[in-house]
Amino acid sequence: MRTHGRTRVAVQVALDTVIGVSMFLTAYLLRFETNIISMPKGQPSLEHYLQLAPFVGLLLPFGLWVQGAYRPTGVRTRIDDFFAVLVGSVIAVVFGIVGTLYYQTYYVPPALKELGAYEVSQLVWALFLALSVAVSYAPRAARRAVLERRWRHGIGLKRILVAGTSDVARHVVDKVLQHSEFGYRIVGVVDDRAGGDYLGYRGLPLLGTLSEVGEILRREQVDQLYVALPPDEHVKMLALIEVANRECIDVKVVPDLFQVIALRARLEDLDGIPIININDVPIQGLNSAVKRVIDVAIATVSLAGLSVPFAIIAALIKGTSPGPVFYRQERMGLDGRPFSVFKFRSMLEDAERDTGPVWTRKDDPRRTPVGRVLRRFSLDELPQLWNVLRGDMSLVGPRPERPFFVEQFKQHVPQYMLRHKVKSGMTGWAQVHGWRGDTSIEKRIEYDLYYIENWSVGLDFKILWLTVIRGFFHRHAY
Repeated sequence: MRTHGRTRVAVQVALDTVIGVSMFLTAYLLRFETNIISMPKGQPSLEHYLQLAPFVGLLLPFGLWVQGAYRPTGVRTRIDDFFAVLVGSVIAVVFGIVGTLYYQTYYVPPALKELGAYEVSQLVWALFLALSVAVSYAPRAARRAVLERRWRHGIGLKRILVAGTSDVARHVVDKVLQHSEFGYRIVGVVDDRAGGDYLGYRGLPLLGTLSEVGEILRREQVDQLYVALPPDEHVKMLALIEVANRECIDVKVVPDLFQVIALRARLEDLDGIPIININDVPIQGLNSAVKRVIDVAIATVSLAGLSVPFAIIAALIKGTSPGPVFYRQERMGLDGRPFSVFKFRSMLEDAERDTGPVWTRKDDPRRTPVGRVLRRFSLDELPQLWNVLRGDMSLVGPRPERPFFVEQFKQHVPQYMLRHKVKSGMTGWAQVHGWRGDTSIEKRIEYDLYYIENWSVGLDFKILWLTVIRGFFHRHAY
């Protein structure tokens, strides 16, 4: 199977290289050999593009490799395949643009530079991206369709044996049964906790005890053994691994850490020592940089566009109640660090002088006439665009809370502080689903943690859109 896998990958890399070269030249032909699009700068020489074609052809497999497109199909979904090809092609285009510009700037003689040597049309790059995504994904989709058709008829399925009947073992069973596109079939479970002809979770048979695994592996022709035992059965786990190794069976160990893992876990390496990061977040590294660029761009445009409404609101606040226009309040943000959040003042000056920090309630007498309208439509939050621009906050994320309340919540609400693993936001997944103001803290945490674990640029834009259509007016906004 491993030899077949290596051969398949080699064939796929060679095919992607051919696709890269041919789609690059096809993009040239579509751009310059048709009359669909005008050519104000004239037609560049085909020879220059032929010289670049091998370079671009190698970039496509490189981008796909970076995105893991050559990993075995069995651990990927169709959506994973498509986005691996899409992002891999984008990487190829980015490296192609940077590489050609760099070479043209520093290595091409002035005479050739005037002839457009190593210069590639932006439209050619765009056409190449669209063509390479479509043509590179097509054989992958076709191969998956063939495999899934075989799997539906029981042909070529990987036979899985699950060791354990605990909650973590049930999660493994659920995931395998949920994703038929993985090509797995669970033949049964082994465990010491039940006996006889036992039909356990999801109707799976108990094939024997842990001590009988060696014979069961041979009898059932098992391809992979999933070990999902509780921590107190560590010795038994080692024995199972030893037995499976003697039978040349692939072993997958599923650590029983569900009671401590709230976010996704990630395997790290400490000079050869495997370390499990039990609360990893996807918003870091390149993802964090992308999110920050989006924040700065939208915040800058929004502040410029809202300058006139800001001036009108400021004049109304100043003309209807004594005190400053803006209100600064300490909130807790990323990694539990405090920062000052900016808001339009919606309450009387020194509103908490006698009471200390308290929740705003319906028909709160401390609100000013203008403040009632601002809070009703969440307009008092708009100055936080400045916090976004400063880097204190993000457009989307868990709403920041005051340190006084954080100290209370973290003592009584499990996993509350995990929401501070990312920057606070002006709006969030919890807010667009109605969990704001005087509502359940537990539900807010549930939605905040879902957002952190499932973050993507697409999810951020979805939340921003939901904020526009339903978030500014809410029955809990007062």
